[in-house]
Amino acid sequence: MRNEVTKKDIQKMQEEIDYRKLVVRKEAIEAVKEARAQGDLSENFEYYAAKKDKNKNESRIRYLERMIKTAIIVSDESKDDEVGINNTVTVYFEEDDMSETFKLVTTVRGNSLGGKISIESPLGKAILGHKVGDKVHVKVNDTVGYDVVIEKIENTEDDGTDKLRSY
Repeated sequence: MRNEVTKKDIQKMQEEIDYRKLVVRKEAIEAVKEARAQGDLSENFEYYAAKKDKNKNESRIRYLERMIKTAIIVSDESKDDEVGINNTVTVYFEEDDMSETFKLVTTVRGNSLGGKISIESPLGKAILGHKVGDKVHVKVNDTVGYDVVIEKIENTEDDGTDKLRSY
């Protein structure tokens, strides 16, 4: 799957890769060496834990490099009056008679529990590019959907504090 990301997302992924290669990798290799030096590897829990941490770090590096290689770069710029990436949006859910506020982000930063909705989610896809007052139908699948009304859009900059999702 090709994820849609911004240039800042790519930059954050590259920074994490560099950190993991230059700092975490060295620490993990040293931990494996220290655990190996303790003797009998067949009953050495520290050795297996150190190897597991080292392998987890290498796996994350490969994952991020693959993400960068296959990513589709999208613009995080939008008009002042329409929903775009990094905007904080308040929508009114007609069926539930309630409003909810969230930030629209790229897939790698999505965190629905943290109030960040991906542009590739059904709700994110539906409201992207719409304006305040627009009634939008959110299609969940071929038979299920719901309507929302966009109440408020705040243009918020990407301050770089959003963490990349970890898999």
